[in-house]
Amino acid sequence: MRPAPGEVLHFSEDPTITRFEPHVAATARQPEAYVWAVDAARAPDYWFPRQCPRALAWRVEATTPSDRAWLGSARVHAIEYGWLSAVRSARLFAYRFPAAFFRPFGAHAHAMVATEAVSPLGPPEPVGDLLTLHEEAGIELRVLPNLWAFVDAASASSLGFSGIRLGNARSRPSELQP
Repeated sequence: MRPAPGEVLHFSEDPTITRFEPHVAATARQPEAYVWAVDAARAPDYWFPRQCPRALAWRVEATTPSDRAWLGSARVHAIEYGWLSAVRSARLFAYRFPAAFFRPFGAHAHAMVATEAVSPLGPPEPVGDLLTLHEEAGIELRVLPNLWAFVDAASASSLGFSGIRLGNARSRPSELQP
């Protein structure tokens, strides 16, 4: 499930939204209100239930040979065992928007934002089986007892990295405490 050319997507477990109003996200680090969406490259970051903590790593041009070997696959998403059932049973929907209403957000353009209310191009589309999406996209999904060793290794590497909803992850094991 990716946007078509000229579109961006918003993923939600709520299939009843008819208009998206800018808001300040609960996890926001900035005070501005936005409508959030993603482009095709970042869509897989959101093939999860909203509250599911996940760590994402992928090869980039500057990735070193040793980091390529450590990662193993071109792109890896990691979740905790405690979230596997939710990933399997989630009913996720994708809302399509014209990309022209959005602009890149963040230093690495990890999201797209609009500052005005926007209406979807049509009704939301069921995303389908999230594990199958990962498989078909060639994204390795790792299920771990705890995310923090993966987060620490990936974020300190030459890989592309993103952590989403990490506040919902299990506590950092004592041997990984800073």
